[in-house]
Amino acid sequence: MKRLQAYKFELMPNGEQQRDMRRFSGSCRFVYNKALAMQKTLHEQGAKKLGYAGLCTSLIEWKDQPETDWLSETPSQALQQTLKDLERSYTNFFAKRADFPRFKRKGQSNCFRYPQGCKLDQINSRIYLPKLGWIRYRNSRDALGTIKNVSVSSNGDKWFVSIQTEREVAQALPSSITAIGIDVGIARFATKSDETHIDPLNSFKKQQVRLARYQRRMSRKVKFSSNWKKAKAKVQKIHTGIANARKDFLHQATTTISQNHALVCIEDLQVRNMSRSSKGTSEQPSKMVKQKSGLNRAILDQGWGEFRRQLDYKVAWNGGMLLAVPPHHTSQTCPCCGHVSKDNRLTQAQFLCVDCGYANNADVVGAINVLERGYRLLACGESAQSGRSVKQEPTEGRAQKLRSPVGIPAL
Repeated sequence: MKRLQAYKFELMPNGEQQRDMRRFSGSCRFVYNKALAMQKTLHEQGAKKLGYAGLCTSLIEWKDQPETDWLSETPSQALQQTLKDLERSYTNFFAKRADFPRFKRKGQSNCFRYPQGCKLDQINSRIYLPKLGWIRYRNSRDALGTIKNVSVSSNGDKWFVSIQTEREVAQALPSSITAIGIDVGIARFATKSDETHIDPLNSFKKQQVRLARYQRRMSRKVKFSSNWKKAKAKVQKIHTGIANARKDFLHQATTTISQNHALVCIEDLQVRNMSRSSKGTSEQPSKMVKQKSGLNRAILDQGWGEFRRQLDYKVAWNGGMLLAVPPHHTSQTCPCCGHVSKDNRLTQAQFLCVDCGYANNADVVGAINVLERGYRLLACGESAQSGRSVKQEPTEGRAQKLRSPVGIPAL
């Protein structure tokens, strides 16, 4: 099968190359914003929005205009890829996968992409980029496969290159035959159905006080002054450390899970909706806004969405299968008798079935139910939201297994 994989390296450009990369990213941002403004104007006038071909025609006209002829200094491919990104944003919006495209601000989207024309010299640890020349990079590992596209981005005061490659690999066979259900949470990052769990890293929470202190120092400086820029660089460095720590933690967790289990079942959580602000409006203000903001912060600090994304491709690479099951009432359903009630979970941590008396940790019960729903989804093609399948009644032997300490049969 064909595998698409990206390799990210830190670039080591000289001063002239850094200035050119900033100019290229600024030109791409300008083209994106100008095209988005034109699309909005067409919509207000009742006209049909332009497609990618129409936007490319407009790009040629912008290059010929005296006030924007400096766009010709930027690689045409990078500008065209920016228009493709805008078209993809509209597609995702109409498919209800994302919000409406927004204008890009300076300092937030310093990136551009080459679809072709790049050369990689891994022996001498350098890469050739059109209109930039050869640039050295920190070669931490070999990039395998044929180069499909190259993206250049900045983070703080550093520049990075992401090389996406394609190569043919043999279909992997799972090294394990076990199945696992995973319930994510705040107190416990990931609780497994075998009653083990992964403690959360809470990288943002650990740096929150220090980050606030440096942000206060930055707020006291005159905006865009030299001291303000120095203070901003320190704030960005803390944010980068938080993100890197979270990313490393998630990679280690997902790699271990994908290598040790052939079937991984997780909850199909809508993290975007769960972490949405609850401020409300001036006419209808919401209640418990402070508590909800703290919960939103904790959810985003855990990185549930990234956790699922990494599991998705890593499990497939190791020959396994990832199933996302409905999350409704997973921690309120008794895995022994199937009784569903909010009274089964009187506290955040403990589960006690009011019908049969089954007791366990609430997160463990949720993970067991997640795995059970994954089994039903494989066996019957069901996606039942709660309770037990009507096609498969619980047996006494099955109930006895669920009462055991492990409680999870192997595949």
